[in-house]
Amino acid sequence: MSEIFKAFILGAGLGSRLRPLTDTLPKPLVPLFHEPLASHTMRHCLKAGIECFAINTHHIPAAWQQTYPESSFEGAPITFFHEPILLETGGGIKNIAPFIGEDPVLVYNGDILTDLDLTQLMAAHRGSGNVATLALFSEGPNCNVAVEGHQVVDLRHAHGIHPGTHQFTGIYIIEPEILPLIPANEKISIVPAFLELAAQGKLGAYIADGASWHDLGTREEYFAAHQHLQDSGKATLPAIHPQAKIDPSAELDEYTIIGPNCVIEKNVKLRKTIAWPHATISENSNLYGCIVREQAAGEHQDQDL
Repeated sequence: MSEIFKAFILGAGLGSRLRPLTDTLPKPLVPLFHEPLASHTMRHCLKAGIECFAINTHHIPAAWQQTYPESSFEGAPITFFHEPILLETGGGIKNIAPFIGEDPVLVYNGDILTDLDLTQLMAAHRGSGNVATLALFSEGPNCNVAVEGHQVVDLRHAHGIHPGTHQFTGIYIIEPEILPLIPANEKISIVPAFLELAAQGKLGAYIADGASWHDLGTREEYFAAHQHLQDSGKATLPAIHPQAKIDPSAELDEYTIIGPNCVIEKNVKLRKTIAWPHATISENSNLYGCIVREQAAGEHQDQDL
C-alpha cells in the first residue's frame, strides 16, 4: 500500500449543538487556545507526515478563505470542496474523488481534538490489506462498533452480529477502492460503505486506547478541551495571549483564556471564562463560565456573549 500523505478534514457540518458559537463561524474554525480548531487538526496531521489537505465546506464558506487566505497551512496546500447542499460523510468523500486520485487518504472529523497516534494508525493500515481502517477506543459512551481480532465486523448492529464493543473516534483511513461503494451526487453517510467492507472482511480496526479525545460538539466539551490543553502542557500559546490588553486591576483565574487583541478593562473579574480574539470586556464586569465572542458587560454566569 502507498504512503499516506493526503488528509480530508470534514468541515461542512452546521455545528448546531454548539450554537450560538457557530452562528458566525463553522465549528472547525471556532477558536481553541487562540487559534482555530482546524489548525490544531492540521498540525496533528503534519506531524504524522501529511503533506496536503482537502476540506469540505458548507456553513459560512467565506470564513475558511478568510482564515486560510493562501489556501495553505504551514506550507501544506488546502483544496476546498464547497457543498451547496450537505452531502454527509459518504457524499463528501465521493465529492473529493479528484483529490483522492489513486492514493490512500486520512479522514478526520473536523470537530475533535485528540492526540491519537496517527503514525501508528497509518502503520496498522498499510500492512493490513484493508480498504479502510477505523481508529477506535475499547471504551466510551457510544460503543456501537463490533470488532473481532483486528477487523470491524459490524456497525450499529446493522448486520445483526453484535451491538458493539468499541467507540469510533471519527478518524480513519480509506483507499480509493471505497469510492465505487458510494453513490454519486447523493447525500449519504459513509456507514453503508463501511458495512459493505465489513461484510467483505476489508474493514480494519486500530485500537487507540490511551489517547486523549474531545468531541467539541458541546459547550462542556469546548471548555474541557481548553482545560486539557492547559493541564497537559500541550497548548502552544499561553492562556493569556501576549497581545491582549489587560488593565492591572483586573482579576483572572488560572482557567481563564484571553485571546490576542482582547481588551479587559478596569476592575473586571473573570473565572473560567474564554475571550475570543478581539473581544472587549467592559469595566466592572464579573463573568464566570462565559464565552465572550465580541463584547461583554455586567455580571454573567455560564453564558455565551
